[in-house]
Amino acid sequence: MSQLYLGLMSGTSMDGVDVALVDFSSPHPHLMDCRTFPYPSSLLDDLHRLCAPSENEIVRMGQADRAVAEVFAQATLTLLKDNYIRPDQIIAMGSHGQTIRHLPLGPHGFTLQIGDPNSLAALTEIDVVADFRRKDIALGGQGAPLVPAFHHSVFSSPTQSRVVVNIGGISNITYLPKKGLGEVAGYDTGPGNTLMDLWCKKHTGEHYDAKGEWAAQRSFSPILLNTLCANSYFALPSPKSTGREMFNMPWLQEQLSLHPDINDPQVIQATLAMFTSRTIADEINKFPDVEQVYICGGGAKNEFLMECLESHLHECEVLTTDDLGVDPDAVEAMAFAWLAYAHVNRIEGSLASVTGAKRNAMLGTFSPGKL
Repeated sequence: MSQLYLGLMSGTSMDGVDVALVDFSSPHPHLMDCRTFPYPSSLLDDLHRLCAPSENEIVRMGQADRAVAEVFAQATLTLLKDNYIRPDQIIAMGSHGQTIRHLPLGPHGFTLQIGDPNSLAALTEIDVVADFRRKDIALGGQGAPLVPAFHHSVFSSPTQSRVVVNIGGISNITYLPKKGLGEVAGYDTGPGNTLMDLWCKKHTGEHYDAKGEWAAQRSFSPILLNTLCANSYFALPSPKSTGREMFNMPWLQEQLSLHPDINDPQVIQATLAMFTSRTIADEINKFPDVEQVYICGGGAKNEFLMECLESHLHECEVLTTDDLGVDPDAVEAMAFAWLAYAHVNRIEGSLASVTGAKRNAMLGTFSPGKL
């Protein structure tokens, strides 16, 4: 008998909400469908404004909280209709929401995701599990990344040490040691697509550099690359997490101001691709036993970025999660379906070894849609 869950994820790239339909009736979860639904342009503008301090933030946040939930609900109902599945056949959905702040450090560190789970539950009549990150922060953790527990559950091998790399707006890695070799590790490595997307939008009008073709037309700048890599985040020990609060357009412009002679937009785009790939590879290379690296997230489609990454990883086989049977675009949404499944079945959804929390924990808050 099917055990159907939904996972909803929208990352720092804000390119839309990914909705995954997953069946947990067998030991290995089966992805039935996954699709991306874009935000309306007006809401997307508001979300981008909410990622930086501005006037009237609380009102804008409150309204966007409900608006994001409406987009999530419509996306959910569309996916179910297209798969001939009724809402009452879904046990629960796990909703990540949309991050607008992630500042986990300090005595009152916090993370904030919007997309009101009560509205989502009311609009879909499906039980919603949401607000996954704040329990981990309450336990002294970073609240991120959360996907390593899912990666461990689904992608581990008893005979090979692997790394799973998610390249979204921010990149994170999960180290999955083979049996008996150690414990799972994972953290944010730094920028993924976010700086490349911002730079591409600024200079071409396109939201992203399709396949990395624009960047591939130029060589990168080693001097600029070294400047970017000198950021103090990369010297921090794990656990650690980051976001657009640190790596954003004002930060990039500040770095570029140190090299006024480097002004070709495509050279800068090529350097940003090399920046993402080098900072990912530097962390992977800290685990000398790794044999296979699996890429997921939007960055897996950037052929130039993948070539850059391969150039840094000489000892590892670089693949995508397609080779493990999961579409790279679906992994994170599938992870939040798994987190909903874990919540319903009282399974720990976090790894203290990854986030730095006092202990593993069952994550999420429950908003009933069926009562």
